[in-house]
Amino acid sequence: MSRACPAAPALRYRVEVLNLRAHLFEVTLEIDRPAKAQKLALPVWIPGSYLVREFAQHLQHLQAAQGGQPLTVKQLDKHRWQVDNDGQRTLCLRWEVYAFDASVRTAFLDATRGFFNATSLCLMVAGREDEPHSLEIVAGDIPAGWQVATGLTATKVDAAGFGHYLAPHYDELADCPVEMGTFWSGEFSACGVPHRFVVSGAGGWFDGQRLLDDTRRICEQQIRFWHGDGQPPYDRYVFMLHASADGYGGLEHRNSTALIAQRADLPKVRGKDDKPAALKATDGYTTLLGLISHEYFHTWNVKRLRPAEFKRYDYSRENHTELLWFFEGFTSYYDDLILRRAGLIDDATYLNLVTKTINQVQQSPGQRVQSVAQASFDAWTRYYRVGENTPNSTISYYTKGALVAMCLDLTLRAEGHTSLDAVMRALWQRTQGGPMREADLATVLRQLGRRSFVSELAQWVHGTDDLPLASLLAARGAKVHQDKTPLAQRLGLRVSENGGLTVKNVLRGGAGEAAGLAAGDEWLGVEFPPAKRGQPVEAWRVRKLDEIDGLRGLRTMLTALIARDGRLLRCPLTWPIDNAPGTTAMRLTVEDAVKLGAWLA
Repeated sequence: MSRACPAAPALRYRVEVLNLRAHLFEVTLEIDRPAKAQKLALPVWIPGSYLVREFAQHLQHLQAAQGGQPLTVKQLDKHRWQVDNDGQRTLCLRWEVYAFDASVRTAFLDATRGFFNATSLCLMVAGREDEPHSLEIVAGDIPAGWQVATGLTATKVDAAGFGHYLAPHYDELADCPVEMGTFWSGEFSACGVPHRFVVSGAGGWFDGQRLLDDTRRICEQQIRFWHGDGQPPYDRYVFMLHASADGYGGLEHRNSTALIAQRADLPKVRGKDDKPAALKATDGYTTLLGLISHEYFHTWNVKRLRPAEFKRYDYSRENHTELLWFFEGFTSYYDDLILRRAGLIDDATYLNLVTKTINQVQQSPGQRVQSVAQASFDAWTRYYRVGENTPNSTISYYTKGALVAMCLDLTLRAEGHTSLDAVMRALWQRTQGGPMREADLATVLRQLGRRSFVSELAQWVHGTDDLPLASLLAARGAKVHQDKTPLAQRLGLRVSENGGLTVKNVLRGGAGEAAGLAAGDEWLGVEFPPAKRGQPVEAWRVRKLDEIDGLRGLRTMLTALIARDGRLLRCPLTWPIDNAPGTTAMRLTVEDAVKLGAWLA
């Protein structure tokens, strides 16, 4: 619904589809009362995705004029410009942005859809960031039937959503992505708050009503988690999901979220003759619901309750914090737990998801190298810059942080005074839904848990020792099994078997490292020593690891024949012993449903 706007803001953006085939948006900006040496800048990163992405690389043809007369635009550095003017008349700027990144972080435009974050399109006006900003979205050269979806406040728009929007400051403009296209759209109410869900890229088999119903259950569960019978800190919410062939990801915002999921993971309309089992959520759909739950939980945990270092974003550089283990990790703990509490998955499915997280952490040698607090601080240089040595040098603040949250929750529950749910709500009250530090968490834990948790935080967050997962989970009604890990893990390798056997990662301390294997090696074959003196060497071509296990029989010594940089090399390899480190993985099943229910339900 459009809302009245008493006066046009002094900062006015206009975004128009310029050329679908060339993937170009045209952006204009009018600045009333400009500075005589007006500086402008495009952000180098977007909040929620902790990597300097250099959005300015896609900006072109920047021009300026005043009173119809062109002015010189001087570039100051990689993302800043200056326009000298008379400081009185309206300053007008125009530029184009190339948009062909289908992620949730930047901008995209083709004949099927358009999407953008203002951080990729809209130059900041230096010194004026806290003033109101208006945004006019113009259809331009688009196919018939396109619509607009965004969390921005509409002031004058048409039935399709094209028209004028208002943001009270640049931060909100940057925090409201825009989806354009012939998307599917549905609505529901959660605890009295209107929610809209738009989906682009879906097929005619897509069951939109099921997605709405399940998402509503997630939203209601989370609103009640934070506020009981109270109201959330927003008056409407928009989910924007793009279904693609193989994508996955999400980016949280204050009253919206942008999502990408595999098209095959969307719920499908069922026929009248389908059996009840056909209605059970697929693994892919469960993953999608977990993503929705994760990004929605961020509405509170990181968009409002946030690191003190994020009190005011600096869009020009990295914004470091050691608290991503809390804001991403604790959110990762609650995303699947909320699915269980909403009745969208059962106990067994939830424990399977926990098992996956535990093994991801325990099978990463980097957990011995880097604490989860260090991983948070280093997110800018490590998490989004994945290389062949990543598993050996770092740990995910998502997965390890989720396990820290679980250990705190189960410890608090075991001691009988409180739970992590109560701690999260108390933090919200303590900070009034605003910036926080680790000391705030420690204080609330001491108050509600009736003792200090400084040692746990030091060991679990700032240390690299194992977490007490097995004992805590067993006490809560989960049965802990130890299974043999896949062959690649027992060899200390991660491999690709797509048409051939290629080494992707060599894990620290494993048999593969001892043999001299390296990332990128093409494993062509294996060679076994003669069974008896005088007999020929036995050599075989291989394309999968399991083939090697079948060929070796009881032999533990072999030579890997590999190709590296055009050279053929021989790497003597001792086959792993089943009781060596890294040869077992945890698996959880339900042992005591009553104890589990006291935690999960």
